[in-house]
Amino acid sequence: MKTTDFRSIVTNYKAVFFDAFGVLKNHKGIIPGVENTFDFLDEKGIDYYVLTNDASRSPEQLARQYQINGIPSLTTDKIISSGMLAHDWLKLKIKKGRVAYLGTEQSAHYIEKAGLETLPINKLNLDEVDDIKCLVFLDDEGFDWNNDINKVINLLRKKNMSVIVANTDINYPLNRTDIAIAIGGISDMVEDILGRHFIRFGKPDAQMFMFAYEKACKKQPLNRDDILMVGDTLLTDIIGGNKFGMDTVLVLSGNTLPDNAKMKIRSTGIIPTYVCDTVASF
Repeated sequence: MKTTDFRSIVTNYKAVFFDAFGVLKNHKGIIPGVENTFDFLDEKGIDYYVLTNDASRSPEQLARQYQINGIPSLTTDKIISSGMLAHDWLKLKIKKGRVAYLGTEQSAHYIEKAGLETLPINKLNLDEVDDIKCLVFLDDEGFDWNNDINKVINLLRKKNMSVIVANTDINYPLNRTDIAIAIGGISDMVEDILGRHFIRFGKPDAQMFMFAYEKACKKQPLNRDDILMVGDTLLTDIIGGNKFGMDTVLVLSGNTLPDNAKMKIRSTGIIPTYVCDTVASF
């Protein structure tokens, strides 16, 4: 399908919201040429932020990875993760007790920063759950898929509690052809098994875009049509940006492949403003 050069359209906007995986980086690391794009944005005075459903690491850790890989301008204040929204909810709603989580020790940062005691699912004793106040789905690593997902199901059968999903992604690309299930996909399965509805944070939820929009507006006055949302997935990045009232760019460097992009757009009815091969420039 016909695509547009990213540089030719981005200068029509005052700010850009980038998805991370599949747009700025992939399974090999930072996509070559992406660093040149940020130099171009700085040169043109276009503001930018990274909106990611990655709750596996803190914003400081996420920013550090970009910086050591050649994008020094992506500082912590430029990172907006779904884990930050989960953190705010936990700090507001959970006043005491332990919070169980599915994920890595690094991902538990968002719970600990809210001043709460954490408990990884692999250390949970199902006979001692009285003080467990909440369960958080954070990351698809850091636990035994068979034993610990079963333990999550039985914990939620045994005790009624709030359940937070800090990453709504159902999958992520491993390479150009293969995908892996993400923590959002695991939480979907547990919901179906239990007949429950969990609290979700991340794209395509409007709260994620409002959080980013309000942050961007503190730096300069912006209308929603001043911002361009760039993503590789129709069902999170593009529909979320569309519903929020922003122009959107679907890039073909990640989840949506060039061979099936046209078919996916037609079958879902989710129409991006532009389609670009990549945001990288050389």
